[in-house]
Amino acid sequence: MNRQHGTERPWDIVLFGATGFVGSLTAAYLAAHAPDGCRWALAGRSLPRLERLRDQLALTDPRCADLPLLTADADDAEALGELAASTHVVASTVGPYIRYGEKLVAACADAGTDYADLTGEPEFVDRMYLRHDTRARETGARLVHACGFDSVPHDLGVYFTVQRLPEGVPLTVDGFVRAGAVFSGGTFASALSALGRGRQTAAAARERRLHEPRLVG
Repeated sequence: MNRQHGTERPWDIVLFGATGFVGSLTAAYLAAHAPDGCRWALAGRSLPRLERLRDQLALTDPRCADLPLLTADADDAEALGELAASTHVVASTVGPYIRYGEKLVAACADAGTDYADLTGEPEFVDRMYLRHDTRARETGARLVHACGFDSVPHDLGVYFTVQRLPEGVPLTVDGFVRAGAVFSGGTFASALSALGRGRQTAAAARERRLHEPRLVG
């Protein structure tokens, strides 16, 4: 493992896609809850929109007036490489991920930078494993997908439930979520993209099963 986190980098967290609907919510959360001393930055493709977001955050916390702003396009591999190399963690809210996400994942895998997103696109998750898991293991990058609402409640619910069931026996857990929210534009676009890629999604899942080592036990 060639983990590069021992080297000093300017930022602890870079939020990529900060000016989108979910990105702005994440930025507001970081502004309110980031630990003291956490060095974080806003990133996206439009500097004017990043500046407006920073101004909005500064209205509630004047310290945000000095937040660094980084510009990079999701299709610019060179700029994404520089962004990934400048931070320990990248959190990306830019979807649909199957269309806009891979170059950032590749950049983080190469740079040994931890990566998190909120994709709900199984094809993207499987293809990123197939294409970038080996490199991420070499550099020590941790690529963590599906950190959004359509995934985390199910994961936590299953974890909570299994802790209260007998050990050492086969278990099947079905999950159900009821919500009154509406899709954001990015989530709606991701859903439409996934619905139109059923064949590709199934193919990626089959290929991953062929390559991923089976768990023992």
